[in-house]
Amino acid sequence: MNRFQDQWWCTFREGTGHAGDDGRVRVITSDDGDRWTSAALLQQSGIDLRDPKLSITPDGRLMLIMGGSFYNARRIYQSRAPRVAFSREGRRWTSPRKLLAEDHWLWRVTWQGGVGYSISKLGNGKDPRRVMLYRTRDGLDWDFVTEFRDIPDWPNEATIRFLDEQEMVVLLRRNKTAWIGTSRPPYTDWVWTDTGHRIGGPNFIRLPDGSLWAAGRSRGEHPRTVLARMTRTRYKPVLTLPSGGDCSYPGMVWHDGLLWISYYSSHEGQTNIYLARIRIP
Repeated sequence: MNRFQDQWWCTFREGTGHAGDDGRVRVITSDDGDRWTSAALLQQSGIDLRDPKLSITPDGRLMLIMGGSFYNARRIYQSRAPRVAFSREGRRWTSPRKLLAEDHWLWRVTWQGGVGYSISKLGNGKDPRRVMLYRTRDGLDWDFVTEFRDIPDWPNEATIRFLDEQEMVVLLRRNKTAWIGTSRPPYTDWVWTDTGHRIGGPNFIRLPDGSLWAAGRSRGEHPRTVLARMTRTRYKPVLTLPSGGDCSYPGMVWHDGLLWISYYSSHEGQTNIYLARIRIP
């Protein structure tokens, strides 16, 4: 989810199942956050487009980063590669363009000082095993920065934010508990802290007062989408959103003194998209 040209924009995957089909990416828009209309539908024949995320490029365009997975006729996973598309007004998009090499997956793009940063999970087959930091100036050409070595238990999904002009913070999902990492330029040396929490679809933002707030899926017998207070070394859940089952993967925007969170959940049967407005005390 994002604010662009004084409107709300949200994107999500449409498909008949969690994976294994030709997933499409829907973009919806709203003036007020209450009434939403479809703005665009992106699709690629034979490709499962999934996990789309919006950002705004330095030249003022909407950028949509997404994964693109390929399955054979028996719906068995074969390979994947990131895709990117651009729009100047949110309704007409360029065709999704393939990025990097096979089995990479750029997760979320964060722009700082005219440079976009993203962490790619590089898999061996369908299982993520390595994570690498990349940077770009145009969303099309990506340069390798570093590989996060010696992180056990299959690190994968990650969000990057900045605490100031230079200090980078990462919230990184693993198959066990998530880690928080911090670094300064050139972003090759990192300090990592174990949060003690299992987090699915991790996201976080920095509010104007400097505080960090995170959201993601708690792991356990009853998964829920939770909001958490976060620091460089700590992740503390403080609020559970209406959710359950297959859920989470939140978008987070601070607007007009409220924290807006979009997420999906299947606690009411069919999977739906939900929007929460939260006043931070």
